[in-house]
Amino acid sequence: MTDTVISSHRKSVTIGFDQPFVVIGERINPTGRKLLAEQMKAGDYSRVQHDALAQVAAGAQILDVNAGIPLADEPQILADCIRLLQSITDVPLCIDSSIVEALEAGLAVYQGKALLNSVTGEEERLERVLPLVRKYGCAVIAISNDETGISEDINVRFNVARRILQRAQDHGIPAADVIVDPLVMPIGAINSAGQQVMQLVRRLREELGVNTTCGASNLSFGLPHRNGLNSAFISMAIASGMTSAITNPLHPELMQAVRGANVIMGHDPQCAAWMRNYREPPPEGSEARGRRSSRRNRPEGGAAPTA
Repeated sequence: MTDTVISSHRKSVTIGFDQPFVVIGERINPTGRKLLAEQMKAGDYSRVQHDALAQVAAGAQILDVNAGIPLADEPQILADCIRLLQSITDVPLCIDSSIVEALEAGLAVYQGKALLNSVTGEEERLERVLPLVRKYGCAVIAISNDETGISEDINVRFNVARRILQRAQDHGIPAADVIVDPLVMPIGAINSAGQQVMQLVRRLREELGVNTTCGASNLSFGLPHRNGLNSAFISMAIASGMTSAITNPLHPELMQAVRGANVIMGHDPQCAAWMRNYREPPPEGSEARGRRSSRRNRPEGGAAPTA
């Protein structure tokens, strides 16, 4: 089975077929967040810090870090954010940019084995990103589109993913360090989008033996009650073999869906994580009453009864 290991300077996370599903927190991304973009551009990373700690507390095992702000020094901002995040949390990071110079700036300051987001099937992108992956020994997300765009034909997307994997291996990058994004399309626009992803994830696992990820919230774009739809989708994606996703862990129903799927897939031994997160606390005062009852039932002399 394929295991992809991502690490910080203090902690490792394994993405794999026999591992619990890995949630990659999506919130450190200024796209569509005007206030966050303005703060990051001005060098104010207080909201970045808050969002990072909140996502980790909610259950994110990896944090995606994006600094895509128009007319800003993206390489510098991304490097600054990575330094900050590695000083306040031990979770590994996913370095996310469409600008290769920003990816390299992030990798240059990162401590550990990062996840790079991303490489696509375009020839120019392959020849610029894959040498970075090899140089810094990181893992990379391979997005299954190329110069022709995003195809609705899953056979085309599968072939793009296979070609990226082959090119990565030509650069000396092991298959375990390539995580494929099969591309989740909005189901409100393409009614078969969910089925496409499930079928493609199964093929990627069975035929190429690679781990998978996605931007899970893309599925519900433009629809009401998005969290409910995203939760249903992520459970079904896990059942189909998906091993990670970039999503928002601050939605309790989504994290409950992930943890429930882990239990059902046999990836939460003795239901330990489920119990830890959802066990009902004892009634208030019951612990003290139990101690008083125990003292009353002790034999004379104070020794506790033995079997």
